[in-house]
Formats: sequence, C-alpha cells, structure tokens
Amino acid sequence: QVQLVESGGGLVQAGGSLRLSCAASGRTFSIYYMGWFRQAPGKEREFVAAISWSGGSTYYADSVKGRFTISRDNAKNTVYLQMSSLKPEDTAVYYCAADRGILFTTIPQRYDYWGQGTQVTVSS
Repeated sequence: QVQLVESGGGLVQAGGSLRLSCAASGRTFSIYYMGWFRQAPGKEREFVAAISWSGGSTYYADSVKGRFTISRDNAKNTVYLQMSSLKPEDTAVYYCAADRGILFTTIPQRYDYWGQGTQVTVSS
C-alpha cells in the first residue's frame, strides 16, 4: 500500500501562484509515475501533470503547459506542483495519485493510489 497526503491548497487571486505538495509513504518502491489531477464541480476528474518516479520525465496537460511545473524530491518521497499565472478556471480540488504501471497514462482510473485532495480556488 501507498499513502498520499496533499497540502498547499488555498485561495489566490488570478495571476498568483501556489505550490502543492504530495508526500508519499509505504511501498513507494512500487511507484512508476506520480500524477496530479483536478476536479471542478460538475466536471470529470482531469489530468494535470505527471512525473516518472525515478527518471524525472514530465508530462503536462495542454491547459497548464508553461504555467505549472511538476517536480520531485525522492529523498523526501514528495512530489510538488508549482502553479503560476493561475486563472479562475484552475479552480478545483487537486488530487495526487500514484501509478504502479510502467506505461505513462493520463487516465485516472489507471492510477492505483489517491490522496484526499486539496482545494485550490482562484478568484478573478
């Protein structure tokens, strides 16, 4: 089992920045990819960004490319999502997820472990 705990959400004005953190514990050696997803009210959960656990390859949704940066600190078993130039449409609950599969995917159902989520609200 892998446990994931997110932190760092909050309320920010449009154009501002936030950094989300996701601390992983347990059988972290089984993880191949860590991802961030988000879900706004009335919408499906959508892929935001992902990073390979060991190699550092990164992937982004087109909607956040150039504004968000995903990174990892393996010594701390922590993944970060630096969000800049935030827009009201970025408002959502953000979830951290871990995937044991060896192939990268943006499909949330393929991820094996999930955090509890953290609210990000961007005011206009």
